[in-house]
Amino acid sequence: MSEQAAVSQIQANTASKGVLAKLLFFSVSLGVIPLTSYYTSLKYISEGNSTVAAITAVVAANVVLIAYIITSLLEDSKDNAKKAEPESKKNR
Repeated sequence: MSEQAAVSQIQANTASKGVLAKLLFFSVSLGVIPLTSYYTSLKYISEGNSTVAAITAVVAANVVLIAYIITSLLEDSKDNAKKAEPESKKNR
């Protein structure tokens, strides 16, 4: 295996670990944040009104999903900017 191939494989593995970490973080957040907001809203904000608590949980879940989409788009645009950079002898 050439040196360039080894370096690119290491970079790909590092990038995939970062993507996996983000996915795990947002997956756990998608489970924890809506449940926490539901029970917090049920107890402290709406004082027993489950409809308001459910709406709060739905809004919290949508916020997590939107944050994940924005993070993915920003990461994708950053990757595209790196690929668009012309390769020179200095970058090799």
